[in-house]
Amino acid sequence: MSQIGILTGGGDCPGLNAAIRAIVTRASGTHGIEAIGVLEGWDGLMEGRVRPLDRDAVRGLLQRGGTVLGTSRRDPYVHGAGAASVAPTLEREGLDALVVIGGDGTLRTAARLGDEGIPLVGVPKTIDNDIAGTDTTIGFDTAVQIATEAIDRITTSAESHDRVMVVEVMGRTAGWIATHAGMAAGADAILVPEEPYDLAEVAAIVRSRAAHGRRYSVVVVAEGIAPPGGGRITAQLDAFGFERLGGVSTLVAAQLEELTGFEARVTVLGHVQRGGVPSARDRVLATRFGIHAADLVAGGRFGRMVGLRGDEITDVPLADAVAAPRPVPRDQYDAARIFFDSRTVPAANRGATRRSARTRR
Repeated sequence: MSQIGILTGGGDCPGLNAAIRAIVTRASGTHGIEAIGVLEGWDGLMEGRVRPLDRDAVRGLLQRGGTVLGTSRRDPYVHGAGAASVAPTLEREGLDALVVIGGDGTLRTAARLGDEGIPLVGVPKTIDNDIAGTDTTIGFDTAVQIATEAIDRITTSAESHDRVMVVEVMGRTAGWIATHAGMAAGADAILVPEEPYDLAEVAAIVRSRAAHGRRYSVVVVAEGIAPPGGGRITAQLDAFGFERLGGVSTLVAAQLEELTGFEARVTVLGHVQRGGVPSARDRVLATRFGIHAADLVAGGRFGRMVGLRGDEITDVPLADAVAAPRPVPRDQYDAARIFFDSRTVPAANRGATRRSARTRR
């Protein structure tokens, strides 16, 4: 093993540069392996855009947001011919293996390339935190902190104007950000893809709060919930042919306003959740993941993904990690639900049968 490639794919998130820094430092300093950065994710690997990475190139990256390698949503199996699309770059640059830092889509592609014989290791990053095989992904902690601060600020405005504020956070198939940020900020209701909901019950919470002198409420909504009445809302396809979600929080707010008589406003946090500098926790997690990924590559242990179990860095088969999205455990959602005004929720509905994110979508 003399040279490896590193790429970041899919959406950016805080902590990517810290992981790149750790992989390069460990690979070169401990194992004598040179690193090559692949630019703009799979697109760069298909098109042959690379740059050398050494210790000097990664100095000062620990606290920087985004990714110095760039990223793209292009995919070898959607926009190319699979392994045949990336093999020429691997051969020309003399890359013995790849370290792929990505979310569920990027890592699913990595698993398919691994099945076609390309040696690689995966590192999980996504603010959605929905990858199996790890308790936490790079970027999640920072996103929750950003969302929590935003909800805190929105709450003071809601109180000043006697409004219902509907805050939409990211989370296509799993409501990790909504659950954690909503719990941390004291939201009055949290709607996530994993759990069925009834806006009549949410409206009852709003009215009950008003009856007790709290004439404002904050409702946190994950972008991937089904709209009121069921179905699915999507915007137009993006430039790469992938479906974009959008608009569910506006429908939720409109119905709550009709049901409660309170003015309802919408705030969509959007990409601010994955921008900016990483939290201390994300910097440490990304560093530990990067070190372990470099060790896996040096040891020839391919087809694995690094992960966190408790406080231990471990690794799991990449195929297992991308088999299905990881939902928010029921006990974590129930911990947040305790603080909703349960007097307004019929007992029969509190134990409603859970529907998976995949079924709801």
